[in-house]
Amino acid sequence: MVETLQSDWLTQGPKVTEFEHSLAEHCGSEHAVALSNGTAALHAACVALGLQAGDYLWTTPISFVASANCALYCGAKVDFVDIDANTRNMSVSLLAEKLRQAKKQNCLPKIIVAVHFAGQPCDMLSIHTLACEYGVHLIEDAAHAIGGSYHGHAIGNTEYSDICTFSFHPVKTMTTGEGGAALCNSEVLDQRMRQFACHGITRDTEALDFTPDGAWYYEQQSLGMNFRLSDLQAALGIVQLGRLPGFVEKRRELVARYHQLLAGLPLVLPSEQENVTSAWHLYVIELTRDDASYRQKVFDFLRANNIGVNVHYIPIHLQPYYRNQGFGVGDFPVAETYYRSSITLPLYPDLSFAQQDEVVNVLIEALQ
Repeated sequence: MVETLQSDWLTQGPKVTEFEHSLAEHCGSEHAVALSNGTAALHAACVALGLQAGDYLWTTPISFVASANCALYCGAKVDFVDIDANTRNMSVSLLAEKLRQAKKQNCLPKIIVAVHFAGQPCDMLSIHTLACEYGVHLIEDAAHAIGGSYHGHAIGNTEYSDICTFSFHPVKTMTTGEGGAALCNSEVLDQRMRQFACHGITRDTEALDFTPDGAWYYEQQSLGMNFRLSDLQAALGIVQLGRLPGFVEKRRELVARYHQLLAGLPLVLPSEQENVTSAWHLYVIELTRDDASYRQKVFDFLRANNIGVNVHYIPIHLQPYYRNQGFGVGDFPVAETYYRSSITLPLYPDLSFAQQDEVVNVLIEALQ
């Protein structure tokens, strides 16, 4: 960080390129584009895949709103596929049925955004198979999942998707202060995202429409955004990426302790599916009483006793903006049932065992 501050570059420079190469190598992808945040990565991915007015994007209702908003930025429409109660990820069976119905009605989505909720990878092979069958593009929203793996391969290698996006917000497993990235194995998609993230401008002499006036020449060939990451942020990202395995290992150790300490309580605990390694970005419990007022009492008791719990997430379709587009209560019942009973417990690498014991003891008292 100090070296970067003392260098000739603070914005886009060699550290961004180094970070992109390191990220691609870590994940096993051919290309990585560093961007200003995870939302920018989703937006750039949608643009690169040609999402536009008249198209549909499908995603899960249990995610941050950015997973759906990226479609609206492109003028497209949004719909949702309910979650699987066990994985909390998009239900493959419901997706398959919805695709069958959409084909009959000639309204298939152009893009599916599969969200690896809480760090638990989706069943990407099954979703990829469906996407190929119906001719749909597939984006992995892996904002929670860097450091995880699917069938032995790092999340981000895009074997089963067109593009995988990450978020490096400070609450994530690794951070660049604020930032994100989009990974792919396509030179075309890589260049589209890079150009879009830089005002739609190119300096590539082979891609220019006109003969350059001189070495200073550049062309704006499309309408883009300023979604660039700085060298200062990239320098932090390079160090954080090196520490990522240790971060994930400590999270897994804490998760194992939570499992042990919470066993036997009236709770549904998160689980890790076969053939995956969760990044364990979040540790979300569900109260066995499907009662929003009971969840409120437990939540308030924990907060009152200095336990920094939260709820992830309010179903996107229940947000006022999406209700105004026609969505409402009862549209995605599994997601709504999950929401009424879920609480996210503290989980981060610096959480001590003594602090974790305190979380559990206060939770036990709250449940009584």
